Formats: sequence, structure tokens, C-alpha cells
Amino acid sequence: MRTLITADHLLAFDGTSHTEIRDGAVVTEGDRIVYAGPAVGARDLEVDERIDLGESLVMPGLIDLDALTDIDHLILDSWSSGEDGPRLQWSTEYFDRRAHVFTEAERRRIREIALVQLALHGITSYMPIASEVHSAWAESADDFFAMAEFSSRIGLRGFLGPSYRSGVPVVDETGARDIRFIEEEGRAGLADAIRFVDGIRELDDPLLTGVFLPCRIETLSAELMEATAAAAEARDALVRIHALQGEFEREYVIARYGRTPLDHLEEHGLLHDRVIVPHAVVIDVHPLVHGEDRGDLGRLAEAGVSIVHCALTNARYGAELWDFARYRDAGVNFALGTDSFPPDLIRGIDTGVSAAKVQHGDLAKGDIAAYVDAATLGGARALHRPDLGRIEAGATADLTAFRLDDVRMGPTEDPIRTLVLNGTARDACLTMVAGRVVMRDGRVPGVDLDAVRADTKRLFAKLRAGYSERDARHGTPDELFPPVFPVAG
Repeated sequence: MRTLITADHLLAFDGTSHTEIRDGAVVTEGDRIVYAGPAVGARDLEVDERIDLGESLVMPGLIDLDALTDIDHLILDSWSSGEDGPRLQWSTEYFDRRAHVFTEAERRRIREIALVQLALHGITSYMPIASEVHSAWAESADDFFAMAEFSSRIGLRGFLGPSYRSGVPVVDETGARDIRFIEEEGRAGLADAIRFVDGIRELDDPLLTGVFLPCRIETLSAELMEATAAAAEARDALVRIHALQGEFEREYVIARYGRTPLDHLEEHGLLHDRVIVPHAVVIDVHPLVHGEDRGDLGRLAEAGVSIVHCALTNARYGAELWDFARYRDAGVNFALGTDSFPPDLIRGIDTGVSAAKVQHGDLAKGDIAAYVDAATLGGARALHRPDLGRIEAGATADLTAFRLDDVRMGPTEDPIRTLVLNGTARDACLTMVAGRVVMRDGRVPGVDLDAVRADTKRLFAKLRAGYSERDARHGTPDELFPPVFPVAG
């Protein structure tokens, strides 16, 4: 089937970089792009379907490599003071009686809701992150087989694997932070992850790729890191590991192992071009470490590690990357991630661009083009998928489009700047994966959005209550998460 998509603005690939084409057209046939260029060049082509988007921007499908696939991350936990923050962590008492807050069916529904959100925001390829705070330990292969089935059914491209860990961050009765380990949980989690990766490979679904997604570096034993590296190498699979993320992580790893987190990754086989590291904020160039380049950036670039920058999450946690341009100039490959609610990469780009201007005191440092590259070409490089992240003949037909005709967005001086800086609700108007329309004009075929809204409200209320049920000392949900203003009555 041949489909012609036309729009006032097209972000195509010219063999080297993205370039804007006014009055552009894309023609897809099957799962491939067969034409990308001026609309006049496609005028006489025979097609089966025409989609005219008018005053819109068609761009490569957005790639989210730290994609929110939960309902809670940073809605509840980014407002706490230093004194109150530990109350949101597992207590040592809860560690001994931990349990799932949600049933298996509810966990499945949460992930379905999250994937619908990704489609609405124009994300075509994703690598999931979920919060483990409401799990009895981490995630399971069975949870992710269910997620994979739904993801493929609605048509998203997923790079999937259950999280696993050998330790859990806790706070003791004094509020001091620590990590409690159960090695067997880590070994069982990796075995489950291997079962999932091998099972996905047997499905031979082009939209599904199994990857290894261990949790944060400080929650993994050295044994589990090495076993993960070996399992991934045997399967030529990608590994994503959260690391170089915060002060506690750095201090803990140095105290426990006598080496920095970056050294720790290398020591245990997880510093190479098939490793993806979300955040990578706390390295030598950061003011909290040395405030100068002592070689960390060069090591990351030379190893070929891809960094997933989550600008909105960093801003909400008050821990900005220091800084985007410096990493890129050193040759580090950047991808982008949402990581938190809402799963909106365009909003993340806006946040990152604004942070760069503040950091440098220079308006010219707001490099929107570099962020767009990271959300497309950089993500494709991290995935070792040169067919993604670009609109050109022969590439895989993963596209997204955003309308620019909302009066609240003002005049379209430049389509990218208009979208990033003036966008209101940044839902896409078209999400296409492998030539198939996954979402159009706010509708996902086969999905009841009214049911999604109702289930989101119900499940979020259960999560909120779950915080106080975990530990009597936590207090009621309203004490844990007080409203901005007192509620009358």
C-alpha cells in the first residue's frame, strides 16, 4: 500500500543532516519511505491513500530511550524537601514485608495507559522505564510479555526488557540512606530477563527487540553487572543502565568498591558502544565533582557509549547536565528520554534549550537543532538502527507530525522553533510506525481513551494511598503530598 503525506513543512534528511522542505511530501510503501521531498515531485505518483496535514510539521518519529511506562514518576516525588524526601523511599521495616501495590492485571493496564501516552506524543520507538517503588522488587518477564503484545498490537516500536536489581535503596529509622541487597533476587531477575530477551527473539516481530534493562548501578552487585554484560554479549543485545546520575550513587560506589561509577562500569564490562546510559550527569565536569574535564567525557566518547539526556527530569530534580554542548563537542552521542510525566520529548527539548541559555548566559546556546538531532538521529545511533530517525528514501517509515495552526501558537516563523517554544498541548496529530498509522488526531485505533482516563485516575489514587500503607510513619497521603494551597472544607 502506498500512502502520500503532504504538509507545509517537512523535516527531511539530505544525507548529512536534517533539512526543512516547504510544501513537502512523503510517500510510504509498506514499511519504507520511497519518496521524501517537495510535494510537486510526488504529484503524479499513484497512491492508495492521501493524508494532507496542511499547516503542520512532518518530522522523523521521535525516539524515547528512557520512556515513561508508568503513571507516577515525578508527579509525586519531585516536590519534597530534604527532610521529607526520605519518607518516599522504602523504609528498612517495609523492606522486610514488601509487596506489590498493584495486581498483575493492574500492572498490565498501567503499561497500556503509558504506551497510549507515548503514541499521543509522537513517540514511535521507545525503551521503557518504570518505577520500582510500587513493586515487590522489580519487574517480571511475564509483565513485559503482556506489554510487548499490547505494544505490537497498537503498532509502536519497542526495545523491551524487565528491570532487575540485587539491591533496593532504603532509609533507616534515622532517615539515613542505604541499600539492602538480596543477591538471589538479582540472579532471578537476570534469568527472567534472559527468558524475555530469548522469547522476544523467537517471536520474530519486527516491532519488538529484547534488550537488557538493569536498574541503577548502585543497586547492582558486581556479580550481576558482569553476568548482564556476558548475557548481552552472547546475544548481541543492548544494555541500558542508569549511572553517573547523582551524588549518593557516586559516594556509595566509591565507598563500597573504591572506584568511581565510570570506572565501575568499565571494570565490569559495561562501557562500550552497545551500552546506553541515562543521565550521565555526575562526572568530572560537573561542579559537584571537580568542575573541570579530567577525562570522563573522552572516555565516554571513545567507548561509544550513548547518553540519554532527560532534560525535564533533570530540571525537576534540580540536577542539570553540565552541559549539553560540552558533551557533544567531546564526541558523545546523545539520545533523549522523557523519564517522567508527561512523556513529551518536545517539552523536554524546550526545557533543555532553556537550561543551556541559563547555564551559559548566552541565548545562542539554546541549540534546538542539536536536541532534535538527539531525539531522532542520536536515538537511532544508540539503537544501532541507521534506518530510523530520518526521512529519506529507503528509511523505515517511522514519522510523526505536529499541527502548527493552533491560534495559541502564533505565526509560524520557523516550524521547529514554533513547535518547541510556542507549543501548547504538544500532542502529535499523526504517529506512524513502519508505514502504519498508530495515532491520528488524538485517536489510537482500538483504544478507548475514556476508559484510559478513568483507569488512570483509579490506579493513581491507589498508588498515592500505597505510599502511606507501606509504613505507618509515612502519614496519610495528604500529609505526604500536601496540596499547593489548603483545600477548603
